[in-house]
Amino acid sequence: MVSRDDFVFCVGYDGDTAIIDGKAKKEFCGLSTMELAEKGLYRAAFASALYSQNPEEMKVFIDFFNKKAGTAYTEAGQLSRLFGVYLETISKVKAL
Repeated sequence: MVSRDDFVFCVGYDGDTAIIDGKAKKEFCGLSTMELAEKGLYRAAFASALYSQNPEEMKVFIDFFNKKAGTAYTEAGQLSRLFGVYLETISKVKAL
């Protein structure tokens, strides 16, 4: 599996290679899930919470997102569909 920062800033896949937003990764790598969310990087924040596999971290993010977006999501699967982010087993990355 790729590193947390590679997963968080992945913008898509080319076959078995994850395509990473190198500029965003360089600028925001190392930020926590909630730091990303507070900066308005909701997709990256969701990816961070998903990668952590920590139910409490995911709940905190979902509550924060619902408050900001005026939504009522209750589970990670709903947000995976919204953001198009799923845990994948990928071993190669390419930064753009």
